[in-house]
Amino acid sequence: MRSDFFKNVYDVVRLIPPGKVTSYGAIARYLGTSKSARVVGWAMNNSHHDQSIPAHRVVNRNGLLTGKHHFHGEETMENLLKEEGILVKKDRIDNFKEVFWDPLNELEL
Repeated sequence: MRSDFFKNVYDVVRLIPPGKVTSYGAIARYLGTSKSARVVGWAMNNSHHDQSIPAHRVVNRNGLLTGKHHFHGEETMENLLKEEGILVKKDRIDNFKEVFWDPLNELEL
């Protein structure tokens, strides 16, 4: 089951448009498992071997780059976001509400 859940997480993450971000919790809610944001985080930590998964677009509910330590290089996550036009200050997305992408609103169930 865990691998199926991870696959479902990756399927959602691949749909996040460039210049947008979502949260672990938003993905969990979309998948119908609102209490499994932490498991979404584990999935993201395991995703870095697959370049088709834009893991840099998944942050915590406050816009913090909590997953940055799992990238190659301390600044990689921030740099990838900035390349997409996302403002980051002190490991937090500055314009979080404007760039937040909620799969519940954007995708069909």
